[in-house]
Amino acid sequence: MTRHLHIDAFSGVSGDMFLGALVDAGVPLSALEKGLKGLGIKGYRLREQQVIRNSIRATKVDVDIHRGFTKPLSLSAIRKTLGISRLPEAIRTQALHTFQLLADAEGAVHGQTPNKVHFHEVGVIDSMVDIVGTLLGFAHLKVATVSFSPINLGAGTISTAHGLLPVPGPAVAHMTQGIPVFSNGPAIEFTTPTGMALINTLSQDCKPLPPLTPQTIGYGAGTADPHGWPNVLRLFVGTPDSEAATETERIIQLETNIDDMNPQLYDVIMERLFQAGALDVTLTPTIMKRSRPGTIVTVIAFSQDLHPLQAVLFTETSTLGVRIQEMERAILPRSFQTIRLLGGSVRMKIADLGQGRLKVTPEYRDCVILAERTKQPVLAIIDLARRTYASAKHSSPHRRSSAKSPKGR
Repeated sequence: MTRHLHIDAFSGVSGDMFLGALVDAGVPLSALEKGLKGLGIKGYRLREQQVIRNSIRATKVDVDIHRGFTKPLSLSAIRKTLGISRLPEAIRTQALHTFQLLADAEGAVHGQTPNKVHFHEVGVIDSMVDIVGTLLGFAHLKVATVSFSPINLGAGTISTAHGLLPVPGPAVAHMTQGIPVFSNGPAIEFTTPTGMALINTLSQDCKPLPPLTPQTIGYGAGTADPHGWPNVLRLFVGTPDSEAATETERIIQLETNIDDMNPQLYDVIMERLFQAGALDVTLTPTIMKRSRPGTIVTVIAFSQDLHPLQAVLFTETSTLGVRIQEMERAILPRSFQTIRLLGGSVRMKIADLGQGRLKVTPEYRDCVILAERTKQPVLAIIDLARRTYASAKHSSPHRRSSAKSPKGR
């Protein structure tokens, strides 16, 4: 029977919170320790303890490091370490993808290419254990699909090797593109780069807690214990209420007609709407009163994003009114499988039509990144990804990673 895992990140997410929540949800610490031996690195140990965060009991898992690497590691060195490891292929591929996301983010905010980014000799062990341990924990729970709530990033400033930086840190902010986020609670950092990278790897399906029958619920504690705030990550693990080929979810549709605005502005308007949480935005030409040509702006979103989207339409367009409808839509269960190509990796979006039939599409953003990196046409990367997936599928049983694809596009 299909198992679903929902990540409730009301207080953000970090690598140690993931480890604590997974152990609290039933993954033995010994299973993580055994799996991490395949990574082939030493100089650390895992420590588990029960803690209270604002009256909520949670599990805290710390990575105690007593010996780091002798020098900082580049992305290529991390690729080599993971490549020669004895980790399962699926775990190794997901870990490589997660570190690529971290390097891309750090490189973008510091003006470097990802290959020139270096990870601290002590911190990289912490990141490796957090990332690989989390991926091993998800595999241990045998979840087929993963979703997550909007991510609480925190607020205020953080002290780093580069001096004081705003929360979210620049690397975290870079990785939030396309992901619903918010800020609430004390002025501290709730979401770390490792936590954000893991969210991107494990799931692209942001939504409220879906209908499911929970089998276990895990609470993972963050390091900070601010007064009056439950700094924990919560995981729901259970079976979806329906095993049908399609699922349904509640969404809202915002719509407005415009006939008196410069069409050049629509590009920026669509960008602002997506930044505010829109799942999809469409522009439909129409004929309005007095036979004037106009445009219907339609926005699809989740209900929690209503107010920011409504604000964009009122402030960025000439409209004086917005129609709002709540509706239900049917969607196909979707997941990701990451494949390796020369120069990087591409996630394949797999939609389940039922009765063994699948729709498989390369994730466009991954193809664009890889095309830029390899100086090849995007269409060539998309075609190569399709052929590589088809070849792997025919040569071995179909495997899915614990991730769901973006919706609404």
